[in-house]
Amino acid sequence: MSDILQRDVTTAAALMRAAQKIVVFTGAGISTESGIPDFRSPGGIWSTYNQDDLTYQRFRSHEKYRKIYWEYDRARYPAMRDAAPNPAHRAVLEIEKSGRLLALITQNIDGLHHKAGSSPEKIYELHGTVREVTCLDCYRRWPREKITEEMDREGIDVPYCQHCGGPLKCATIAFGQSLPPEVLESSFDHARNCDLFLTVGSSLVVQPAAMLPVEAKRKRARLILVNLSSTPYDDIMDVILIGKAAPTMEALMDEFRRG
Repeated sequence: MSDILQRDVTTAAALMRAAQKIVVFTGAGISTESGIPDFRSPGGIWSTYNQDDLTYQRFRSHEKYRKIYWEYDRARYPAMRDAAPNPAHRAVLEIEKSGRLLALITQNIDGLHHKAGSSPEKIYELHGTVREVTCLDCYRRWPREKITEEMDREGIDVPYCQHCGGPLKCATIAFGQSLPPEVLESSFDHARNCDLFLTVGSSLVVQPAAMLPVEAKRKRARLILVNLSSTPYDDIMDVILIGKAAPTMEALMDEFRRG
């Protein structure tokens, strides 16, 4: 580790030790290090589909689009199902165990923070989760594995609700679908009430989630960014740690423990 990065890690750890209410915000950069591929990169699963066919509006409109959606979703699911948390996820759990974690807000749908042991009541999944399936009409939910097993066993291409007959969809947010308002509202409330906002593995370009650190800053919270590349909000950060999420968070927590 360079002297400059070590100095920044020391500064960031000191800010964490001084904080009482930390919000951690995670993006795709924390998940790719668990072996989850970037499905939207060239050659990825996403590139083999017409993006317009996977919108929420088309899913609602016709059986043929629901079939396309489930084909796509079942192709991407195994990688997330089989992935294991990495040291960055465990670092977030350690922050919680220190008694400082106010909330864990994530853009990721893979459930790895749950697998790592983070408390479910602390986790706010802005884009939903692949771990569950929901009925779009009556809003009942089922574990993903239960629905997947039924689809495999009975040769079902498109599942429907056994209670109301409504279409079942993975409990993730599709293009054109609104973010869950209660999750979004709670996330912004926590951002406004924290004294330290730690972003890990997000490029801060997807709105409205990218405004979370901005809201925290407006309320005088300190901001730490861990990411491989620059973001549109680098100028408001107190400390920027450029690097992969797992080794950088490991270094940060090593320094945090020394205090």
